[in-house]
Amino acid sequence: MSVSHDDGESLFISDLHLTSDQPATLDCFLRFLAGRARAARRLYILGDLFDAWIGDDDDAPLHRAVRSALRELTAAGAECAILHGNRDFLIGRAFLRETGCRLLPDPCLIRIDGEPTLLMHGDRLCTDDLAYQRFRRRVRHPLVKRLFLWKSLASRRAIAADYRRRSAEANAEKTATIMDVNQQAVVDTLRRHGATRLIHGHTHRPADHVHEVDGRAAQRLVLAEWRDGVGEALSHSASGWRRLVIE
Repeated sequence: MSVSHDDGESLFISDLHLTSDQPATLDCFLRFLAGRARAARRLYILGDLFDAWIGDDDDAPLHRAVRSALRELTAAGAECAILHGNRDFLIGRAFLRETGCRLLPDPCLIRIDGEPTLLMHGDRLCTDDLAYQRFRRRVRHPLVKRLFLWKSLASRRAIAADYRRRSAEANAEKTATIMDVNQQAVVDTLRRHGATRLIHGHTHRPADHVHEVDGRAAQRLVLAEWRDGVGEALSHSASGWRRLVIE
């Protein structure tokens, strides 16, 4: 996929963790979809749109509202592409069909103004967190996912709630360094894909970084978490790159 600044604005967001416990963030996102995002050419959601996604058959009011708003966005002509995050990797074909969104692989290489740009959620880069990486491989196994989706909605909701509780407890005991990206993993990933820019979320540490890859500079743009009714979008347009506060 090739994107030019002459082809309208592109917006990049991640880590909204939409949940009924954060109604202000949901309202912020719905306003964003109806306004700022609709005025753009395309929207990239780089994972963890939801705090938990237990299957496309989940009929919770929040999920119905988000699906409807995304459908209105794409019906109005904006493109919307989604990456799986560590919380919503069960987003499937029914969700995509209903919303008009497109699922991208993680990682996904695109070209922006001719520059190879890699899109990721970011959790793959946190290679120092060995326990999480083992868990990631286990829960994403096709058989494990299939067995989970065969369970009733009530059972899946209970399992997801228990996972969120245990995840919060485990993360509280981990150091900040372990939960951040591994610098060598970043360089290796950029080199493997021939990218000079990387955009990702997951770590909730928004910043602009520069890495040296084989004697050349490569940029890493980390997206912010949305919380308490305030979000952030990274914008690319004819005006260049900038971060937007979304309220």
